[in-house]
Amino acid sequence: MVEKIMLWKGREMEVKKLGISWQFLIVLVLILQILSALDFDPYRVLGVSRTASQADIKKAYKKLAREWHPDKNKDPGAEDKFIQISKAYEILSNEEKRSHYDHYGDAGESQGYQKQQQQREYRFRHFHENFYFDESFFHFPFNSERRDSIDEKYLLHFSHYVNEVVPDSFKKPYLIKITSDWCFSCIHIEPVWKEAVQELEGLGVGIGVVHAGYERRLAHHLGAHSTPSILGIINGKVSFFHNAVVSENLWQFVESLLPGNLVEKVTNKNYVRFLSGWQQENKPRVLLFDQMPTVPLLYKLTAFAYKDYLSFGYVYVGLRGAEEMTRQYDVNVYTPTILIFKEHIHKPADVIQARGMKRQVIDDFITQNKYLLAARLTSQKLFHELCPVKRSHRQRKYCVVLLTAEATKLSKPFEAFLSFALANTQDTVRFVHVYSNRQQEFASTLLPDSDTFQGKSAVSILERRNTAGRVVYKTLEDPWTGSESDKFILLGYLDQLRKDPALLSSEAVLPDLTDELAPIFLLRWLYSASDYISDCWDSIFHNNWREMMPLLSLVFSALFILFGTVIVQAFSDSNEERESSPPDKEEAREKTGKTEPSFTKEPSSKIPKKGFVEVTELTDITYTSNLVRLRPGHMNVVLILSNSTKTSLLQKFALEVYSFTASSCLHFSFLSLDKHREWLEYLLEFAQDAAPIPNQYDKHFMERDYTGYVLALNGHKKYFCLFKPQKAVEEEEAMGPCSDFDSSLHLGECRGKSSSGLGPRPIKGKLSKLSLWMERLLEGSLQRFYIPSWPDLD
Repeated sequence: MVEKIMLWKGREMEVKKLGISWQFLIVLVLILQILSALDFDPYRVLGVSRTASQADIKKAYKKLAREWHPDKNKDPGAEDKFIQISKAYEILSNEEKRSHYDHYGDAGESQGYQKQQQQREYRFRHFHENFYFDESFFHFPFNSERRDSIDEKYLLHFSHYVNEVVPDSFKKPYLIKITSDWCFSCIHIEPVWKEAVQELEGLGVGIGVVHAGYERRLAHHLGAHSTPSILGIINGKVSFFHNAVVSENLWQFVESLLPGNLVEKVTNKNYVRFLSGWQQENKPRVLLFDQMPTVPLLYKLTAFAYKDYLSFGYVYVGLRGAEEMTRQYDVNVYTPTILIFKEHIHKPADVIQARGMKRQVIDDFITQNKYLLAARLTSQKLFHELCPVKRSHRQRKYCVVLLTAEATKLSKPFEAFLSFALANTQDTVRFVHVYSNRQQEFASTLLPDSDTFQGKSAVSILERRNTAGRVVYKTLEDPWTGSESDKFILLGYLDQLRKDPALLSSEAVLPDLTDELAPIFLLRWLYSASDYISDCWDSIFHNNWREMMPLLSLVFSALFILFGTVIVQAFSDSNEERESSPPDKEEAREKTGKTEPSFTKEPSSKIPKKGFVEVTELTDITYTSNLVRLRPGHMNVVLILSNSTKTSLLQKFALEVYSFTASSCLHFSFLSLDKHREWLEYLLEFAQDAAPIPNQYDKHFMERDYTGYVLALNGHKKYFCLFKPQKAVEEEEAMGPCSDFDSSLHLGECRGKSSSGLGPRPIKGKLSKLSLWMERLLEGSLQRFYIPSWPDLD
């Protein structure tokens, strides 16, 4: 170490004598290395022309490879030259890469992580030796060769991740590190990562390393946008590690990935129930006895790997009451012990006991006991595993199937079948049973058509020939009762089958088994919904925000639209409440001089949507829809006219109200005075000083002119507003005292006076101030006249 430092100082002094700083030389060498890499020409490296054939290229490569091989050529640059020769031959020997290079100047694809990493390592090591760099000079381990050798066997590519890691994550969790070049934080966590990998891999945890520089697609797919990143994958789902990188936290992270209900805590109070669950779940039971109060991670990982085949329980031997179980099953409390129980809960089917058990030993032990002695066929997948398809004459597999009815307790035929299976276990014979009432099509295919087996158990021996369901089988002629004669007959068939496979003379195509243990559709939907909600929750608080932005944008947009709709509806409801106030309150407001609009005011300056005014006639056909059942908040503006004044008044009416047609709350109609005079006069009786009191001595009463009157009718609230034409107002002002209908003067006399004082006015002039009245109508400042109910138009 001291010699290297002295050499470094000596070189620095030599460089200083030349007047050049050593930092400048380092930068210069790096620039030269980059330029040399960019100036790479495979034709020039091999010394061939661009039109050279594959034979010439191969010949030139062999010659140069022998000349520059590092084992034969001791030149310091021989290794670098040999790498260039190999790279040039790799490009030119592949027609696709050669064509891409001729057109674009490169091979068209990455040359592979390991080769580029090897070339980069050699260049840095060569540069390191020339300038006498040492790790202690920078005070951190920058030896990339040693660092990358740790991660090399765990490198993941996108296809490998999709095709192997994701499916395998349903059997074991994966711990993956995202790294890159010149990542100083990656170097900092390397010792901890190496230690954790060695420990967790031995327990059965999958390990992976993704180089973000060369596998950007995979890094982006995982949601890792910074290095270093550590994440876990289980059941195809990605979870990020967010704590300090220490071994304890990594262990806790892996343990948090596993489901919480993998291992059940078993005590002397619930062990009988746990072991008796084999009949309902159709799985053997596994019990681990250990002195640790918490379940070891090794046991949890094993339970996750075999969760589809066995149920796992854990017994803490230090707990009070555990002595009963340890004494009953003869367990050594000082050594970890694993017991496997099948159909008999009082005696374990297999036992393993050892200190420091390895994962491989446990896997071998459990693999030999994955199934019950006479497992129930509950799905097509289990049928494929227990009764595989015949592949050759030497690999025959026979299945002895008991067809029986479902029972809460073990029946005598099944117990006899179970004892026979225990005594005659073989590699070529598998014993299973089927509930006939749950798998009716399957059972009816194997049973004969006679009524002999009606409501009774039966035994069939079958051999599968293909995956489509074709089998050859033999069904015992008599029902299975479990007697010694039945066992003797079945044993005779099995012995005969070893010598003569043609014993299975019947042939059939079995239907697929229904999955008895599958949850119902509603539960599956709830599970999927809960998983989706948990994924979204985890993504919002832990995963990358870039991927969550589209979802968050959609959510906030929906909330904004919903909030806006609620606000608009609230204002609309408040306006309707104002309109629905009782008449006495409205009169009180009018007396105090306060008025409220009947509906939202819309400015008259708003551009109308149509170029015309739609005016309908108020008849007995349109009366109900245009008035009586008019929607709340809407009003019908009705013009009173006669047959002689219809054309002129309608034209003037359209001009006056055209600017108000943009309001969706207003409807326009006209009423014929010649047809419905009585209806109009009935309404005017509720308006103050609007209509005269009938006088039987007045011959001019029936001739009163109401043309030009305009009524704004609110059908829902049963009130109207009245517009008197300009001519009628002037006549009343000219009458003076005659305007009071309670005076002693006759209406005829007053008419005579008024008519003599005023000359004839144009008919259109009656509506000259209608637009101002419409403005006040929209403001809600007009006087309202309430009626008890709308009279019939007739």
